[in-house]
Amino acid sequence: MDLEQIKKRAFAEIYETPDRQSLEKIRIRYLGRRAGEVTAILRSLINLPFTERRRVGSEANQLKRELEKALAEQLNKLRTKEPSPLDLTAPGKKISAGHLHPLTQVEKEIREIFLGLNFSVVEGPEIETEHYNFDALNIPVNHPARDAWNTFWLKDGRLLRTHTSPAQIKYMEHHKPPFQIIVPGRVFRYEATDNSHEINFYQIEGLMVGQDISLANFKFIITEFFRRLFQKEIPLRLRPSYFPFVEPGLEVDIGQNGEWLEVMGAGMVHPKVFDAVRYNPQEWQGFAFGLGLERLTMIKYKIPDIRLFYNGDLRFLNQF
Repeated sequence: MDLEQIKKRAFAEIYETPDRQSLEKIRIRYLGRRAGEVTAILRSLINLPFTERRRVGSEANQLKRELEKALAEQLNKLRTKEPSPLDLTAPGKKISAGHLHPLTQVEKEIREIFLGLNFSVVEGPEIETEHYNFDALNIPVNHPARDAWNTFWLKDGRLLRTHTSPAQIKYMEHHKPPFQIIVPGRVFRYEATDNSHEINFYQIEGLMVGQDISLANFKFIITEFFRRLFQKEIPLRLRPSYFPFVEPGLEVDIGQNGEWLEVMGAGMVHPKVFDAVRYNPQEWQGFAFGLGLERLTMIKYKIPDIRLFYNGDLRFLNQF
């Protein structure tokens, strides 16, 4: 076991090796776990006398450390000589960053507008009971207006909410007037899908209750809301309509490009709704409204088809 001879031979091979592949073969030849020459010497120590074992073992371990150091140094030298896999002269590639969905962007903008008008933001569950979705909103069983809400019923008797109005009832049950809130959220209706209808879409409900609230307050709020949303004065038209939970009820149209577009249902809160939450209709008045987030986003950005919001086409989404 001439360790000195192994050392000279190994160091000569290490410093003369031309590439990393050859260097790895040298490492295996001398330090490999199975057939390495130095490894074999270390394994054979058990067969030597004690004094010889200590001397040879010390020298073999020292040689192993020196070879490991020499191999590491030579590996670093070879790496610096190899051409870089990166072309540092190539122009950089622009990395596209993600962004919020257009509906999320507009909802965020609407929230900020109403917060600026001193409204609070309230949210509610998407699975509701018949009481909150219909009964407390003056739509009792067998009321013909229930047919207008094409409802997804669940096996346990609950349902996927058809509008965000149930959150208004829950809020009024636990808060005393005066207050003003908006309720953004997703709703579900079982109806045919086309360019203006989807089985799930987003609504933003609004409610203001106080002792001297009138439609004049409502008109001021929505006029200011549309002015801030579209960043210009928007013509408004209020016309009579029917909703079971308001009386009188009305539709709100905005003027765009010489035509009127329906954007909102609204009205003064029906006394029976106040009765359901134990408010005295003789003491408190209020208005409520509901708008479709997709509808407003389509008008704001001139989008022709509601299905574009949900098909995941990046050619569409990357425009925002």
